[in-house]
Amino acid sequence: MTSSTTPEQTGAEPVKRAEQARGDFAVIRDLLPYLRPYLGRILLALGLVFAAKLLNLVVPFVLKYIVDELNVEPSLLLLPVALLLAYGASRIGVTLFTELRQVVFARVMARASRQVTLQVFRHLHGLSLKFHLGRRTGGVARDVERGGSAIADLLDWTLYSIIPILLEVALVTAVLVWAYDWRFAAITLATLTAYALWTFGVTEWRTRYYRASVEADTRANERAVDSLLNYETVKYFNNEGHEAARYDENLRHLENAKVKATTSLAVLNLGQAVVVAIGVTAMMWLAAAGVVAGKLTVGDLVLVNAYLLQLSAPLFLLGMMYREVKQALTNMERLFGLLDERQDVQDAPNAQVLETRRPNVRFDNVRFGYDPRREILHGVDFEIPAGGTVAVVGHSGSGKSTLARLLYRFYDVGEGAIRIDGVDLRQLTQASLRGSIGIVPQDTVLFNDSIYYNIRYGRPEASREEVEAAARAAHIHDFIVSLPDGYETPVGERGLKLSGGEKQRVAIARAILKNPSILIFDEATSALDSKSERAIQAELERIQVGRTTLVIAHRLSTVMNADQILVMDAGRIVERGSHGELLARQGLYTQMWTLQQSEKERPVEKGSEVSQ
Repeated sequence: MTSSTTPEQTGAEPVKRAEQARGDFAVIRDLLPYLRPYLGRILLALGLVFAAKLLNLVVPFVLKYIVDELNVEPSLLLLPVALLLAYGASRIGVTLFTELRQVVFARVMARASRQVTLQVFRHLHGLSLKFHLGRRTGGVARDVERGGSAIADLLDWTLYSIIPILLEVALVTAVLVWAYDWRFAAITLATLTAYALWTFGVTEWRTRYYRASVEADTRANERAVDSLLNYETVKYFNNEGHEAARYDENLRHLENAKVKATTSLAVLNLGQAVVVAIGVTAMMWLAAAGVVAGKLTVGDLVLVNAYLLQLSAPLFLLGMMYREVKQALTNMERLFGLLDERQDVQDAPNAQVLETRRPNVRFDNVRFGYDPRREILHGVDFEIPAGGTVAVVGHSGSGKSTLARLLYRFYDVGEGAIRIDGVDLRQLTQASLRGSIGIVPQDTVLFNDSIYYNIRYGRPEASREEVEAAARAAHIHDFIVSLPDGYETPVGERGLKLSGGEKQRVAIARAILKNPSILIFDEATSALDSKSERAIQAELERIQVGRTTLVIAHRLSTVMNADQILVMDAGRIVERGSHGELLARQGLYTQMWTLQQSEKERPVEKGSEVSQ
């Protein structure tokens, strides 16, 4: 963009995240719509889990009868083949049903994670420019990454770990009440209750440390990404040590949060071990006393011990499961919080599709400010006739580039309206509006892909021949084919492997390939040398023919042939007319023209280059 932007202009401000007010139940509620289409798979998977738990319940019983069968006089000892086969089949069945559950449910977890992440990605692209100017890319990317994986974690731990454990506890308790003394069941339930209370209480206390570590991790990632994206600036000012110190400050917060989380985990694990140990000891004491009194057999003692082993192992995992669920919910809060970010610019319910090929564009008394407290445009009023060219010139900060942003509807105007063929932009779909506009910006940022991909980005369905034709029109084809990898040459992060002029010509080729009905040139040739500028300026004037064109320029020599030239100052149009008419008025335009002509004629000192 031609004009420098201030925080007030851009609307940049710290992004206030909405996820902090979202509770666990709200997160689960927001996730449910993504699971409803797979209700059949979920129920089938739960059925397989239930079958596995029933077979798991049978295993100790079979083991009890095997022990009792073997606990006879040696002269009567026979091998209980059927019981041994049943024991082996039960254990195989448990594993079979557990793995089948994983196969059935794998698609649900992966698809739900994919759909939520995709919706967040689409939503981020749908947010206003104000949000993206205030965001920290590394932090947002980290939140999306963690939140997407947290969905699968939440489903796996909740539906197929915690629920099966609770089911198994209920079944074992019922069997103990039915087959043995009620005291076995009472000890089991007391142990479970104490374990759960300790686990949930301490985990809730520990969650604050996990949240702190997540926040510190996000901040550290933001700092790292921001520093790496600005690698050249860091090098220019020899500030590698400064960047490392700032990054280390974030890492130090992360380190402290992780140490606290690990320390508190030791407290949780110790308490869990004490509770389970007391419960197991009480159960075994009661069973052993029954054997000594002749009320229970050795097989009964083995059965009770087997059930205790079955319960104690998942109970030890219950704390970890609950912790993982809480952590997953925390990560999903941040993911769904991104969906809470409001879309400032939205399509009207009855928005029309823009289909015209020779549109008339009118700015009708437009008033606008990025910050309501500071107005940037003050009643701007002009018209670009169908197929005509209007150029806007003025000093930096006069509001020229704001016109392009409003025409793209990155923001909605405060007062007045922008109309295309008499229709307010707010009554048009954003997709059709932006699909009809092509822009060549002053600051061209390319994707970290090939030159071919970046040119074809203007129209992804274009053929190879069309891409090369656009490159020829932008006078960059010969340069591309001279490279070792030709059109497949990677351009690097933000296109940094190309020079400013080369990036500018890629942007011009991309705009040509899009073949829009409205063109915006925002200092389109600012990064080119004089020879390339003259060649491309002629090409730009050729492709403007028949298209409605808005040219934003600093160098007045590039807009001499425009149908009308608008001179802006402090957000107002102070002069308008053709090149000759404006020179004849001896006003601001004449002053700018005279100044630029004198700069062109100024001799260049030895060893310096003319800034283009």
